[in-house]
Amino acid sequence: MKLLILTQKVDKKDPILGFFHDWIAELSKKFSEVSVICLEKGEFDLPQNVRVYSLGKESGGSKIKYVRNFMNLILGLHKQYDSVFIHMNQEYVLLGGFFWKIMGKKIFFWRNHPKGNFLTRIAVLLSDKVFYTSKYSYTAKFKKAVIMPVGIDTERFKDGKKERLKNSILFLSRMSPIKKPDLLIEALGILNKENTDFVCDFYGDPLPKDQDYYDLLKNKVREFRLENKVNFYKGVPNRETPGIYAKHSIFVNLTPAGSFDKTIFEAGACGCLLVVANQSLVGAIDERMILKKQKPEDVVDCISFWLGVSKTEKESASTKLQEYILKTHSLDLLVNKLAGVITAQF
Repeated sequence: MKLLILTQKVDKKDPILGFFHDWIAELSKKFSEVSVICLEKGEFDLPQNVRVYSLGKESGGSKIKYVRNFMNLILGLHKQYDSVFIHMNQEYVLLGGFFWKIMGKKIFFWRNHPKGNFLTRIAVLLSDKVFYTSKYSYTAKFKKAVIMPVGIDTERFKDGKKERLKNSILFLSRMSPIKKPDLLIEALGILNKENTDFVCDFYGDPLPKDQDYYDLLKNKVREFRLENKVNFYKGVPNRETPGIYAKHSIFVNLTPAGSFDKTIFEAGACGCLLVVANQSLVGAIDERMILKKQKPEDVVDCISFWLGVSKTEKESASTKLQEYILKTHSLDLLVNKLAGVITAQF
């Protein structure tokens, strides 16, 4: 079978979307030929049966140009694919769905986001199957929806048993209001007043629209007199993050339920303890890692607990978390399930 993949970006060095490069490489083992259409392409190193086509964002252009290139590609390449896998962007389904239906192509749509609208429902209607990972995802309610593993490369993201920085906290994400780094800084301010010993590293960049918000975060650090305990670093390629996880004891992710940030599972696979807000994980991981409310005091309590428990208890909790991720969310499991659902439609 031949597969067409549509995604936002193909770039193994991208801090946010670099993981998808590995997804493409693994999916290429399940299909005789894989064509990839992306809005923007950067650096990649993919098997010989993969071809990457860009809509041209890396060279500049307009939305009209992108749409024209999109239509030329999906029609011009029609003999090079039997089915279509769209990752996250419903616009691709809305633009191409009608033509794919006429051409007899099966449509598989991955969308894992808490919010949706009328256009999302149309995209679901046009799709043969819809994939999601969180039960709080907007698409989880549809009959054609199929729950999927998160897809972590557990060979790359694993505990190297390196010496971790004492009382070290990590926040690694895009610096955006939805990720709530400001909530963590407020909690750190309380911990500092309590004379708690810690260091916290923030890794990630803001989008241009969030630059003022990012500046506000740095001002909060100064306001709470955390300059000696909090560090900001630029975003790094996904492939470089295992070494960062391995240096830290606690990973904090405050994104609300509705989607699964892959960083939660990457950090857990690397041996970090977690402090997370995502209620989708209730019943799956140690509930002492899950916030009951998204308030600074709750974040303080959760961090303080994991800073204070014994080394034996930390190691036990970390091991159980790693076993859960390996058993239920590995990249191998994801690719096998995706390929199985796609090929079963023929």
